[in-house]
Amino acid sequence: MGWIIKLVLLSLLCLVLTSVLVISLNNKQIPASLFNNQEISSPSDWVKNDQIKVYKDKVILEVKKATWASFTDTNSMDPLFDKDSNALEIVPEKEEDVNVGDIVAYQTAYGVIVHRVVEKGEDEDGVYFLVKGDNNQIKDPFKVRFSDIKGVVIAIIY
Repeated sequence: MGWIIKLVLLSLLCLVLTSVLVISLNNKQIPASLFNNQEISSPSDWVKNDQIKVYKDKVILEVKKATWASFTDTNSMDPLFDKDSNALEIVPEKEEDVNVGDIVAYQTAYGVIVHRVVEKGEDEDGVYFLVKGDNNQIKDPFKVRFSDIKGVVIAIIY
């Protein structure tokens, strides 16, 4: 029985060492979970690797028509961002560009709201998006149309 425990521990050690080696060779960070978490859609890859230039004294994002965004203190997107956070947004060209997981700024009668797309569908009026604040318990109570979307968050600056 003791040899089984030693074999399991040796296997785990090999797995950890292999993971560290892979991370160091690829210069990538791997988010890990000890538990079987539910898959949640992440934002689309709006900024490609070749658009990001990192130098010792500055970082350059080669993104056309980006705009600066700041946020009010509603807590709806905590912990992702809050009132002191800033972001970069771009205007999507077509509705096919906006996907579940993207964070959009959309116009309402109450002002511009920034929430995550949690569902994309189509009805008799065309494509719609259901959105929700990450810290909210329920989805926003209306369908967001592409014409309502003023921007998509492509970077958050803390």
